Amino acid sequence: QVQLVESGGGSVQAGDSLRLSCVVSGSRLSMYAMTWFRQAPGKEREFIAAIAWISGSTYYEDSMKGRFTISRDRAKNTVSLQIGSLKPEDTAVYFCAAVPQWLGPPFTVSIVESWGQGTQVTVSS
Repeated sequence: QVQLVESGGGSVQAGDSLRLSCVVSGSRLSMYAMTWFRQAPGKEREFIAAIAWISGSTYYEDSMKGRFTISRDRAKNTVSLQIGSLKPEDTAVYFCAAVPQWLGPPFTVSIVESWGQGTQVTVSS
């Protein structure tokens, strides 16, 4: 089982950048891809990006390519999501999640094994 704890959310202005972090713990991390999802008010949770824990290979949802960058630091057991040029429509709760890496892509809510508690990002215009 994998445990995940997100941090780094907050209230920002449109055009700002933000870096979200997720501390990862547990066993057999090599089995997993670490992912980021988000859920805006009244909308379904959507996939943003994934990174294989060992190889570092990345995968992005097509609509998220360009402003979102996922990375991981195995020495610090962290996964990060850098978001650039924030827009009001990026307002959402952002979740870190662990997925058995052979199950994706695509990375969907239904294949997530463990979720973090989420961190709120609010972007004002």
